[in-house]
Amino acid sequence: MLDWSFIERYAPFFVNGAWMTLFISVFGIALAIITGGICAAIQTARIPVLRQIVAVYIEISRNTPLLVQLYFLYFGLPKLGFVWSAEMCAIIGLGFLGGSYMAESMRAGLQAVPQIQRENAYMLGFNRMQTLVHVVIPQAISVSTPGFVANVIFLIKESSVVSAIALADVMYMAKDLMGITYNTYESLFMLIVTYLIILLPISILGTWLERRFDYARR
Repeated sequence: MLDWSFIERYAPFFVNGAWMTLFISVFGIALAIITGGICAAIQTARIPVLRQIVAVYIEISRNTPLLVQLYFLYFGLPKLGFVWSAEMCAIIGLGFLGGSYMAESMRAGLQAVPQIQRENAYMLGFNRMQTLVHVVIPQAISVSTPGFVANVIFLIKESSVVSAIALADVMYMAKDLMGITYNTYESLFMLIVTYLIILLPISILGTWLERRFDYARR
């Protein structure tokens, strides 16, 4: 049986941890979206040199663990004279990792729009910007939405790794309580509930957005 008095006593700690998780996740995901959008545009436009740089970045980002990236930012960069706070390292780490996944999702959406639709838009008198806004982007969003939502959820779950650089997020609170009180089941229960409270609304919103932007099935 769970010790409900213990849960009632320490639940506020998980609330504080949830705010830290959300703070890091929101700014990290925003950075990932910006990075991914720039990289996807470079890849789609096939810009020389920059396209190769983006390809190298994506491979490095997706094939190295977030924990290693955080250690490099938090412990490695100070050796080179760059000292950042743990919060900044966590945000940049999530943005660096998430940018590569967002880039691939956005690129797939942009490239899924047939070239003939662009040509038809030009024949109707649309310029490049009008074609992009009214023809390409709406269809790209439809294709990219499932991957985009999955990446958002993935990055929020990956934020649990930031406890390794002493950030008091949800995972940090759970490990701290288990180490001090040995109430493992109660701590894990509060950890799971906290993540469900954060992630379930995002998952439901993602499902709604997928249906909302799914023009292809209409």
